[in-house]
Amino acid sequence: MEQTIKVYLTQMGNNKKLQEQEGLRFEADKPGNDGNEGNVLNVYDQVEYQEIMGFGGAFTQASAVNFMALSDSQRREVLEAYFDKEKGIGYNFCRLTINSCDFSTEMYSYDATPEDYELKDFSIERDKEDVIPMVLAAKEKASDLRLFASPWSPPAWMKTNGKMDKGGFLRKECQDAWARYTAHYIKAYEEEGIPIWGVTVQNEAKAEQGWESCHYEAGEERDFVTGYLKPVYEREGLGDKKIFFWDHNKERVVDRSLETLCSDRARAAFDGIAVHWYSGDHFGALDVTHRLFPEKLLIASEQCKGREELPWESGEAYAHDIIGDLNNWVGAWTDWNMLLDENGGPDHWLDEQLQWERITAKRQELGMEINWKDPRFQKLMKEEGIWFGESPILCDHGEKSLHYASSYYYIGHFSRFVKRGAKRIGSSVYTPGLEVCAFRNPDGSKAVVAMNPGEQERKTILRFHEKIAEYKIPAHSIVTFVF
Repeated sequence: MEQTIKVYLTQMGNNKKLQEQEGLRFEADKPGNDGNEGNVLNVYDQVEYQEIMGFGGAFTQASAVNFMALSDSQRREVLEAYFDKEKGIGYNFCRLTINSCDFSTEMYSYDATPEDYELKDFSIERDKEDVIPMVLAAKEKASDLRLFASPWSPPAWMKTNGKMDKGGFLRKECQDAWARYTAHYIKAYEEEGIPIWGVTVQNEAKAEQGWESCHYEAGEERDFVTGYLKPVYEREGLGDKKIFFWDHNKERVVDRSLETLCSDRARAAFDGIAVHWYSGDHFGALDVTHRLFPEKLLIASEQCKGREELPWESGEAYAHDIIGDLNNWVGAWTDWNMLLDENGGPDHWLDEQLQWERITAKRQELGMEINWKDPRFQKLMKEEGIWFGESPILCDHGEKSLHYASSYYYIGHFSRFVKRGAKRIGSSVYTPGLEVCAFRNPDGSKAVVAMNPGEQERKTILRFHEKIAEYKIPAHSIVTFVF
């Protein structure tokens, strides 16, 4: 019996968006099939690599504020688009922030009372306004939703610089209180019906930002977890929560891992490493990290793009990173904001970033409003080196409309078809002009994703167990084969 291959294509330039195409059929790879040797994409299910835990985005407060401002029908659309496994793209591995982050409407913590070591004033009431309702609505669509949480900064009174932004360090006398604080957060969320699967110790532990941030050197992060966080979690009945370190860019992940996991005690305290993409690919660093510490989980915990100019721009950037990460032992991939508005917000740091007085003067001189759809405004922002955030789904509150970036569809080529529990399997391809990864799902089906970011169509011979099927992958497109 011939095996049918389902084909799903996104080609933004031709307005094809995660569309099912006419299926293919395998035929025997017989001798004399001249001309096929140079165009082969091999799939090898004789080997298995890491298990895939899922794909998703972040429930930032900005996303939640935008979500709550939508009409009922638009909320349903967003939930279906992200979390429905058949009609949407099947998100199931998402991120939360502990306290505020750069994409919050204001800087806040759950206990701003100075020196409140007993955490008497701890409360997550602020999150009940927007973040928690959005998460609960998502859970109704995705019953298998797995959540991890990351702090951008402890409360100001726990920091050496006395504020949540501009770096600083966790005060040594606050280490126990901060560990208990995060345990309070996990328990408070679980009381709201939102179980937390794991935490990262600190978002971007090496960065000093103009928004919420906190420094940890490798030894400090290691000693905080082994001496405080892990014991507190064990004592509080949270010993099953996964703990990830670094949560920062890939270029230093090997050195950071060697410093952090330098003893048996430290190696036992951490479950894995989280990475971002902002310093470039560095996929080889992931492979080295895995080979040094093969028992540790690797997750891609944050990545985002500025507003795309070409219709496939953000999608290709995302897919390139996903393929490179998954081919180098990453088991879960999580985007940043799920829902930003027409101006890439809301956030509370834009005024500082835009150097507002100078930009405002230029805007007024040109007679323009803050509107990313205005080409003049786009040009001004680019000239000033200003970055405007994009999310896979954008909402325009003025127009009362939703817009889908190419990243939404490109991510969907993985998140819809590579199921939780899938194993990466082997693959090889005839040209670096095609970027490829392959998986075996728990039901035995295979999902093969191939992206062609080039300007020319690529003839491809999909080959599996000495059977072949031919497909021409259009320029600037991505395709998923399922069989």
